Amino acid sequence: MDVRNCRKCGRVFNYIAGPPFCQACREVYEAEFNRVKDFVRENPRAKIEEIAEACEVTSQQIIQWIRQERLSFSDDSPIGLGCEGCGAIIRSGRFCDKCKLNISRGFDVLRQNKTEQNSSNSGSTNNPRMRFLDN
Repeated sequence: MDVRNCRKCGRVFNYIAGPPFCQACREVYEAEFNRVKDFVRENPRAKIEEIAEACEVTSQQIIQWIRQERLSFSDDSPIGLGCEGCGAIIRSGRFCDKCKLNISRGFDVLRQNKTEQNSSNSGSTNNPRMRFLDN
């Protein structure tokens, strides 16, 4: 059992997954998100400051939801954040498509190197399998 203190109110609660909030604060958090989402649907050209003021949440919270890809905006929206890789303007997430592709290629190279390393070790005497000595 993972017991934590709520980041918002400080109450002790049984943490399962997601944001580290107690059930009461989590419901408030989700209600705030739904309020922001509805406002953005009704006002697609609104800026982050306008959304924050109208929905009574912080700009940082809205930016966090955008980075988590819970909120996204159309191409004609004035809202755009910088890609964490190259700085290009993106509408949702942390990285642009180009940087995501480069990151995934890097993982593919690592995966390929590990596969090659495992296949070269399979015929080697340094194999990590258990060996028995006959007496």
